[in-house]
Amino acid sequence: MNVPRPALIAGIIGTLAFGAVGGAVFDWLTVPLAWLIGAMVITTAAALTGAPLKGPGQLRNVMIGVLGIMLGSAFTSDALDNLGQWLSSLSVLLAFIVAVTTVVALYLVRIGGYDPISAFFSASPGGLATMVVMGGEMGGDERSIALTHSIRVMLTVLVIPFWFRFFHGYEPGGLAAIFGDIGDIAGRDLMILLLCGLGYPLARLLRLPAAPMLGPMALSVAVHLSGVTEAKPPAEIVNLAQVVIGTSIGCRFVNIPVMRVLKVLMVSAGATCFMLALAVAAALGVEAATGLPFPALWLAFAPGGLAEMTLISLAMGIDTAFVSTHHLLRVVFMVTAAPLVFALIRKRLS
Repeated sequence: MNVPRPALIAGIIGTLAFGAVGGAVFDWLTVPLAWLIGAMVITTAAALTGAPLKGPGQLRNVMIGVLGIMLGSAFTSDALDNLGQWLSSLSVLLAFIVAVTTVVALYLVRIGGYDPISAFFSASPGGLATMVVMGGEMGGDERSIALTHSIRVMLTVLVIPFWFRFFHGYEPGGLAAIFGDIGDIAGRDLMILLLCGLGYPLARLLRLPAAPMLGPMALSVAVHLSGVTEAKPPAEIVNLAQVVIGTSIGCRFVNIPVMRVLKVLMVSAGATCFMLALAVAAALGVEAATGLPFPALWLAFAPGGLAEMTLISLAMGIDTAFVSTHHLLRVVFMVTAAPLVFALIRKRLS
């Protein structure tokens, strides 16, 4: 049944308000990345109880564009001077992606009972939407792929901020200090930041992968490196982006039977723990070889979504340019190379 547009809009607003309540509660509890995790937890719980939630749809892409603009503001001349140091970790990342995808896909086939196509695209860290579409076109189970990715992202988002809170001394509240209030931004600078959002339709026109983030990010890099502006999106918009992205994760579980979620959760939790552990091992190895800091390397190799890991790096104050560059490369590589990688390892999965 088609939902009338006013009713759909009202449903989205109500769902986001509900997610914001979770964010506010978690913020009051001083949970790290409170607005993202709070919105995600409360909407996931509501979705599994059958609540009629409405996902934010295209608003999520708008908020990802905001993150892209924020990322662009992190690319200073100092960051570009470090690009040479990043080449070694970027090279390791490509090999890491292929190895982890192969091992996790084997795990999903042998332990989880997935068919080879669904296992590969569930294990591929190339972005949920793209992997679901590509996997479905090749004959995989789209719902299993989507659910496995959703659970992996959710678990990663839950684990990493708390890890940094308890083992690296991170204290919540850093975003407001980094980005300031909306009233502090001059009208001219605000207009420049808004115009960076045009990068999204331009990137779509050029059929670039990760268009919602890559397009605005590219324009933001240009205006910040050229000295046109030094402004960053305000903290209020950053928190709104957290609520929208957290809510969108929770809404992925709408209309999915609880027993199916629990079944996939058991398998996906094992895969996620394995991927996080391998990311730790890879980060430690690259740290030993290059001297690059472990926290940034772990975030760069972690199996979370591009938008989610970007928010975590921003909240932790950990080299956002470094982390986002690695995750963008991961997404672009898997979007372009997934069919080839699958062809190479398909026999191993059968």
